[in-house]
Amino acid sequence: MAEDKFTAIIVGAGPAGSTAAYMLAQEGLDVLLIERGETPGSKNMFGGRMYSNALNSIIPGFWEEAPLQRPVVKEIVSFMSGSRSVSMTCQDPEWLKPPCHSYTILRAEFDAWLANKAEEAGAILACGIRVDDVLIENGRVIGVRAGEDEIHADVVIAADGANSLLTEKAGLRKALLPGQVGTGVKQLIELPADTISQRFQLEENQGAAGLFVGTCSAGMQGGGFIYTNLNSISLGLVVNAAELQRNQIKISELLEEFKSQPQIAPLIAEGEVVEYSAHLVPEAGMNMRPELFGEGILVAGDAAGFVINLGYLVRGMDLAIASGAAAAKTILEAHKNNDFTRQSMSRYLEFLKKNGVWNSMENYRHTPEFLDTRRLYEAYPQFVTNLASDVFTIDDGKSEHLIGKMMRAIKSSRINWSKLAGDAFKGGRAL
Repeated sequence: MAEDKFTAIIVGAGPAGSTAAYMLAQEGLDVLLIERGETPGSKNMFGGRMYSNALNSIIPGFWEEAPLQRPVVKEIVSFMSGSRSVSMTCQDPEWLKPPCHSYTILRAEFDAWLANKAEEAGAILACGIRVDDVLIENGRVIGVRAGEDEIHADVVIAADGANSLLTEKAGLRKALLPGQVGTGVKQLIELPADTISQRFQLEENQGAAGLFVGTCSAGMQGGGFIYTNLNSISLGLVVNAAELQRNQIKISELLEEFKSQPQIAPLIAEGEVVEYSAHLVPEAGMNMRPELFGEGILVAGDAAGFVINLGYLVRGMDLAIASGAAAAKTILEAHKNNDFTRQSMSRYLEFLKKNGVWNSMENYRHTPEFLDTRRLYEAYPQFVTNLASDVFTIDDGKSEHLIGKMMRAIKSSRINWSKLAGDAFKGGRAL
């Protein structure tokens, strides 16, 4: 391997890396796809959902062969305060028209399938290999070092996750700060398919996605999630790493408390935990973006910080796939011109703008700042649940209009009117 030279070395066989490898190999380029895990997806953790638009543009009709779980037809957003909760549910049959709007997936299965597509196209997949460094000559990245092996290439794609070692080694980013990432934990809880459908009020093989805010993160910046798979439920939390450090709270203990909440416990009752995973999740958006290109190198997927968290909606996989595609198009053009300089690599930004990744990230540039507002995780869930409880409680001793109940709920939640107005304005612009 030390004597080989590839057109492209891609580090990380996740959605971004495998997409790039697939597209480059299809065009006949020599591609090496390196994965640290024993198999693609074995070390990856995410909530469990993929929006289909990006992949369908690359592999039309992918849903007919990809190992998908359930198409999502129901969205649930819940506010939690103590044992109280208020949920908003949206269900739309239009989301089921092929390609379905989004699917729940299991990364171990899906990533292996996508990496296999790259292999079938001609890429070389090397698993169980840890890349320790990039090779730099005259200021240009010319390959990678894995143990004692030096592997050369015209260009390297760093798709090695949120805590990307390669971007640091290449001088494209400084070490991440705890406040820029969330600590995510997930359990895969096995249940019969018909039991899942009944508990979530779904027709056969249809899916639901739920996001939670409030008590589940103990008032810290973060939230919970639940996704229905064919024969299992993905349940987990993502909490800002800096807040966990500051409050000296173990996220594993938070997860157990989350599971015991009356809103969650009946959904997972009698289920068997068959998998536990943890991972860093990029949360600062454009504010944590590294330099995306350099002499002989591009950065894609989580390594580039391409994740959007709006509280009620989370996107990551579709942005990773789209960024992998943009990286591949950049390299195809560079290969045609035999030019892998920084100027040539800068075309990456244009391709990111064309496929919507850059614009989506720019549109929500201020979202991380807005979500760093403690009231969102304590006062507002308390306000919503207090108000709902009051509205639906009948007391023969008094009769009161809705405005009075709203005033009382605001007061009990200790929300300042000026801050409420300010948060509403900032939230409207950020989200």
